[in-house]
Amino acid sequence: MNYNLSVDEMAKAGLQFGHTKAKVHPKMKPYLFGVRNTIFLIDLDKVKEKFEAALEYIEKTVGEGKIVLLVGTKTQFRKSVKAVADETGMPYVSERWLGGTFTNFKIIKKRVDYYKELERKTAAGEFEKYTKKEQAGIQKEIKTLEKKLGGIKTMDKMPEAIFVVDMRKDKLAVKEARENGIKVIGIADINIDPDLADNVIIANDDSISSVGYIMGKVREAILEGKKEAAKLPVAPVTK
Repeated sequence: MNYNLSVDEMAKAGLQFGHTKAKVHPKMKPYLFGVRNTIFLIDLDKVKEKFEAALEYIEKTVGEGKIVLLVGTKTQFRKSVKAVADETGMPYVSERWLGGTFTNFKIIKKRVDYYKELERKTAAGEFEKYTKKEQAGIQKEIKTLEKKLGGIKTMDKMPEAIFVVDMRKDKLAVKEARENGIKVIGIADINIDPDLADNVIIANDDSISSVGYIMGKVREAILEGKKEAAKLPVAPVTK
């Protein structure tokens, strides 16, 4: 798919604004081209190719029927991450990353199953025989679990890849993914080691307009991949 990545549009969205000299990671120096008001600027012509490669990888992965977990726990980006996840049907983490989500996935999966069972029992009216106080306690527990696990409720197995909005903020997610052979696609501002991601998008990770632009392209890649996945043959049901 042609993602129509325009350097002018990326600049308009503010992808080029990095950090001050003191915060530049040495491996990011080849992608810089100047300074404006003490802020280093990212050379969008140089990073466009990597951006396209990351989107192509997302599309290919989803097109093969695989899962890409969206991770973005920075307060200002939680809504956009959830919105893209809801629209594309991908799992997400927009609240705090739970340590052990990958390294202790079996335990996390048990908690998810417990949470889903509480929801099922609530919908079936199985708690109506309980006292009001007991029902209130159960509903409070469900809300707590929803906040922690709601985004990965449909994730029955570990994903093939994760897309991370801020690899510094969610460094534990990146670390667990790398330790478990899960590919990392991530936005890397110039204070981050770009090699932490298998597919990196070098851009401003603080600006709502910058991340919004990137998330829009990620959304397109996932939806395009979904179209390809829909053409895959359905696996026979085994007894």
